Amino acid sequence: MIEQDDFDINTRLHTIVRGEDEAAMVESVGLALVKLPDVLNRLKPDIMIVHGDRFDALALATSAALMNIRILHIEGGEVSGTIDDSIRHAITKLAHYHVCCTRSAEQHLISMCEDHDRILLAGCPSYDKLLSAKNKDYMSIIRMWLGSKEMVRVMRKKGIEHHPNFRAVKHVPFDQFIQLVAHAGCMIGNSSCGVREVGAFGTPVINLGTRQIGRETGENVLHVRDADTQDKILQALHLQFGKQYPCSKIYGDGNAVPRILKFLKSIDLQEPLQKKFCFPPVKDNISQDIDHILETLSALAVDLGGTNLRVAIVSMKGEIVKKYTQFNPKTYEERINLILQMCVEAAAEAVKLNCRILGVGISTGGRVNPREGIVLHSTKLIQEWNSVDLRSPLSDTLHLPVWVDNDGNCAALAERKFGQGKGLENFVTLITGTGIGGGIIHQHELIHGSSFCAAELGHIVVSLDGPDCSCGSHGCIEAYASGMALQREAKKLHDEDQLLVEGMSVPKDEAVGALHLIQAAKLGNAKAQSILRTAATALGLGVVNILHTMNPSLVILSGVLASHYIHTVKDIIRQQALSSVQDVDVVVSDLVEPALLGAASMVLDYTTRRIY
Repeated sequence: MIEQDDFDINTRLHTIVRGEDEAAMVESVGLALVKLPDVLNRLKPDIMIVHGDRFDALALATSAALMNIRILHIEGGEVSGTIDDSIRHAITKLAHYHVCCTRSAEQHLISMCEDHDRILLAGCPSYDKLLSAKNKDYMSIIRMWLGSKEMVRVMRKKGIEHHPNFRAVKHVPFDQFIQLVAHAGCMIGNSSCGVREVGAFGTPVINLGTRQIGRETGENVLHVRDADTQDKILQALHLQFGKQYPCSKIYGDGNAVPRILKFLKSIDLQEPLQKKFCFPPVKDNISQDIDHILETLSALAVDLGGTNLRVAIVSMKGEIVKKYTQFNPKTYEERINLILQMCVEAAAEAVKLNCRILGVGISTGGRVNPREGIVLHSTKLIQEWNSVDLRSPLSDTLHLPVWVDNDGNCAALAERKFGQGKGLENFVTLITGTGIGGGIIHQHELIHGSSFCAAELGHIVVSLDGPDCSCGSHGCIEAYASGMALQREAKKLHDEDQLLVEGMSVPKDEAVGALHLIQAAKLGNAKAQSILRTAATALGLGVVNILHTMNPSLVILSGVLASHYIHTVKDIIRQQALSSVQDVDVVVSDLVEPALLGAASMVLDYTTRRIY
């Protein structure tokens, strides 16, 4: 095929040892490693392009890496499920530049600590030809091919070689092969071609066994993974044969080659060759004495609230070993200085408490970019807190990795690790506090959204003509059910002398707040009861919207107001929700410090299991 494309061939290497077993593969790799140094010394290539996951590609990548030749690896980061994975990932570790085919493969490469700037998401090069290849002249190609010895032997044994619909083929040139695939009634086997290239035509595929079990596939692929003890292959054929599926572009859009050429031209051959890995920051110089072995693995958790700034040492089991609280300063400079001071003091105290701090997790109000550790903009309660890089000053001061996220997201993470969301695949957490926030766990992962604005559940609109909200809109859940909203209503009643009932009093120096409204409702104040019922109804309508949108298996109400709302919320679900979601349970969180525990969980999950 290379000769047919008129390439200038400088060297031919014969390295494949006869045989199909594992020993033959090892011998072939060894033979290639012996022959390649002389060839590479003679050619002195600027860049070595290595494709795929075959054992002979590993030999090439190993030789080039040891001889300080730049390597560009095509189709890294994919997962199939066999020894191919180990070979593919080994080549990834040797390569300096990467061209991958799918978004998932790109994320795998980043997770493997490869430099994001040296990764190109191009698509599969073969798709450039596949997506424009289908035509009607395929019968002549079918008639050309008669079979290989092995296939013919099997066909004779089964007595089917005389059937006019069967052909046994050893090798078909690519251009002709894709015509056969494009017009086939079904493809069956365990080749990567079936789960990758065939998707370009929507041809039905039956993938046998586990060789390709980890591959991304289009809807045209049906898997038969275990032994055929129940005629599963035959049943799969009945389901698949003759169908036509939509074209799948998981592996490319037909423009991979131009992207790769542009990427190759952008490589600076003068920059240092030494490969760098993008490891997450870790603390250096960990001792290996008995004190270290007996230390409690812990995190520093920071909660930036509208009123208070809190720092805690949190153990792996979710125990708050020690907590520090200060009023949250109003200015940026004072706030940063206080955070650093409190964290330094807590880290020093952790040594005395025999706690080994693995990192720092920060929970804060507002919209956060967790990838960069930056608060993009905050709530009105936390002033001078926009475009703030929290990661750098803390990491530089403490020499520890730092994670930052929104307080609602942190509450959801706390429930996932320590609370009622533990082990659940899909659930939603709603925080009922000064404001209304939340977090969404979908398929065990936290949802951030395209602009880090997911789970702003407090700003679900439940009324077109409701009260003004702090976000600038009106009729949001937060405008009804937050602590600020209840405080506003309590103040109105108090100003009209309609709040206090027998058994209540408010000192002159004490501001009227939500708790006074709740107390009045408990003591029989009908107007206070009505306000609370309206607030809980608004929250309930918001939960109904969440159930209809996310369809979680559980809704967790967190915060000081949750227990006052829970019963009305359940009533609203019974009255307003579709019958298919009315059985979804709504519970009150049993976590005392969800923001601190969620901040800690970002550290504890990542540094111990690398899953966050």
